[in-house]
Amino acid sequence: MCYNCFELLKKREFCFTEQIINIDRMENAVALFGSFDGNIKLIEKEFNVRVTCRDSELKVEGDAENTSKACKVIESLLQFINRGEALSEQNIRYCISLVNEGSEDKIEQLAGDCICITSKGKPIKPKTIGQKRYCSQIAKNTVTIGVGPAGTGKTYLAVAMAVTAFRSKQINRIILTRPAVEAGEKLGFLPGDLQSKVDPYLRPLYDALFDMLGAETYQKYVERGNIEVAPLAYMRGRTLDDSFIILDEAQNTTREQMKMFLTRLGFNSKMVITGDITQIDLPNGAKSGLKDCIKILKNIDDIGTCFFDEKDVVRHRLVQDIIKAYAKFENTDIDNLRNNGSKNNGSKN
Repeated sequence: MCYNCFELLKKREFCFTEQIINIDRMENAVALFGSFDGNIKLIEKEFNVRVTCRDSELKVEGDAENTSKACKVIESLLQFINRGEALSEQNIRYCISLVNEGSEDKIEQLAGDCICITSKGKPIKPKTIGQKRYCSQIAKNTVTIGVGPAGTGKTYLAVAMAVTAFRSKQINRIILTRPAVEAGEKLGFLPGDLQSKVDPYLRPLYDALFDMLGAETYQKYVERGNIEVAPLAYMRGRTLDDSFIILDEAQNTTREQMKMFLTRLGFNSKMVITGDITQIDLPNGAKSGLKDCIKILKNIDDIGTCFFDEKDVVRHRLVQDIIKAYAKFENTDIDNLRNNGSKNNGSKN
């Protein structure tokens, strides 16, 4: 064997290491490995390590640095399991991303009570640090602005917070609205009256409410006037007291529409404004009211802004890659908004 080959083997042997993790219960090991060992295979592939389990011991072998990272991910996932939470590809990949950033200490922040229970008894909890911060901003502030790409849970979590406030009798009404701006289609060609034409644009809001309340309960509250889902144009001239108001797809408001909406705020009410500045559908290059309000309202107390990024996406893993690729290609100005649009709120660090 040549000298160089020998030295290379020595280096490899020096870097190679193994670590042992003790697992209290066998069912925790079963949950950790997942169906057909899919969870562990994901970790092995990411860090190029080998993970084996014998009795109550989990052995992780590989490069010293990668072995250490893999162990941190596994220990974080065991915390999820001990809290009774199911593992999924999304939260495994999220833990991996935090460990790769050196931010594994933030994983503990995801522990906490659920913010809402759906009609089928499913608990709704923030799945990322960004979502956790967003929910905290909504609870803390009268007006909260959530900005980020599709799939980050902006609308769904806002509806969950609204339903929780309604169930606890903090407010008397839930009002959900969005601008009826066509995404490359024409409203005039759709059948029916105005309400029938705008209903497809309000469908995501209906879906979220159905999930939280169930169709029958939702319909009962609509008939009583406790829940209203309507286009933004229907908000003009109103004062909304004792209400939780959510403006969705706010990137498609003009400056005038945004000002009109914000000034509807009444006593004992909350507002949540959500939008994605990379998906503006306004015609003729009109300026987005969402971009303006982030800058204009940045120094006002009791107004919080929370920015999401691709790591907060909780859809298929490819959605994160797609969003990242488009953001790079389009060179969006979200970083400028993030730096200039908030004072002491939920911006990403």
